[in-house]
Amino acid sequence: MTSPSADPDRVLIREAARAAGEILADFFRRGAEAWEKSRGNPVTEADLAAETILESLLKTARPDYGWLSEESVDDGSRLTARRSFVIDPMDGTRAFIKGKPHFTVSIGVVEEGRPVAGAIFNPITDEMFDAAEGEGATLNDEPIHPSERATLAGARLLGDPHLSRGLLEEGTTIESRNSIAYRIALVAAGQFDASVSPRPKSDWDLAAADIIMSEAGGLLTDHAGQPYRYNTDSVLCRPPLAAGPRLHALLRDRLQNTA
Repeated sequence: MTSPSADPDRVLIREAARAAGEILADFFRRGAEAWEKSRGNPVTEADLAAETILESLLKTARPDYGWLSEESVDDGSRLTARRSFVIDPMDGTRAFIKGKPHFTVSIGVVEEGRPVAGAIFNPITDEMFDAAEGEGATLNDEPIHPSERATLAGARLLGDPHLSRGLLEEGTTIESRNSIAYRIALVAAGQFDASVSPRPKSDWDLAAADIIMSEAGGLLTDHAGQPYRYNTDSVLCRPPLAAGPRLHALLRDRLQNTA
């Protein structure tokens, strides 16, 4: 076991993620009503219930923090506050609807455009990934690090196999998980070698995963190798690439050459 975190925000968001996760797990067992917010963009009553408990816990504890969540209107507070919560109450809603245990609660704390603490919790597998700046990253309180793989042959990737045929030809295997935050956390923990997404994501998809990946010793960037800045005017992020340093460089070159 590692020593307890010295960062109070890390402690807070771990507790909040677990509380929201318990709500998601309850709905997962008994079922939840689902509908589309917009075409191809599902939401369930579980998402909204998790949002409610997170808002209550986090805003009560940190009333001066800004707020950005997938399931609420952007009130602009994140643009003026020193620190902001960047949240996805349930990342992987499609997996939840399909009865697959690949969804997570994702909570990031952002300051000056970069995450300083993050927690990603899968309530069905009971996996708590979390990190804070300068404290390292852990999975269920044990330190984590990405794999040291430096070749594509034999690499285990997370992504969309249908959109990554070129990488399959390099001798990789590619599995799918609906939650991008979960995919990156699994890479940070060395359970997979890399995560490649062909599609843009949003701040709430990546902020928590970003600090967990960096504190674990890996890299999360866009396909050109550029790091992300959060809490800008736009919440849209370029397609992400996550891996250990050596494989990240190799994948970045492959993606640039095939772009």
